[in-house]
Amino acid sequence: MSRARYRVRVFEQVRHRPPTPLAAPRELVVACAPMRSNVNLSTIARTAGCCGVERMIVCGHARLDRTIARDGADSVGLEVRNSLPPVLKTLRADGYRLVGLEQTTNSADLHHYAFTRRTALVIGNERAGLSEAELALLDDTIEIPVWGLPYSYNVATATAMALYEYCRQFPS
Repeated sequence: MSRARYRVRVFEQVRHRPPTPLAAPRELVVACAPMRSNVNLSTIARTAGCCGVERMIVCGHARLDRTIARDGADSVGLEVRNSLPPVLKTLRADGYRLVGLEQTTNSADLHHYAFTRRTALVIGNERAGLSEAELALLDDTIEIPVWGLPYSYNVATATAMALYEYCRQFPS
């Protein structure tokens, strides 16, 4: 009886490889209505950092939990403002397309939406979403399809999906 000989191939695995550098800074800003949860805000900051976003504008009493935000707490510039409408007006004047992440009657499906490179992704409050006054200032609204209950994703999860889609469309 012959013994089968097996070759063992060893593949070197590198964990936590360094990030892929961007050719130029992202022209993406995340603008958030006042959040109820600093956990959600910190998770959004962590995701923004992973996506190479350099600027978040947050409203209300915003505070990051550094254990959650991790490197995002240092790599993403956090600007705190009182309310969102003046922020949106300034971003529009600076040439950003204002895209709200919100379920509305006219929302585009995230899977079929073409972002512009210079985008401000506008995120609503966890419970109330974006107000009528804030919605009126937007150029577009996008939503993520939901196939079960509850009717919407957690705000940090939804923001991560939208940021990833933007990065997929503009990888560098």
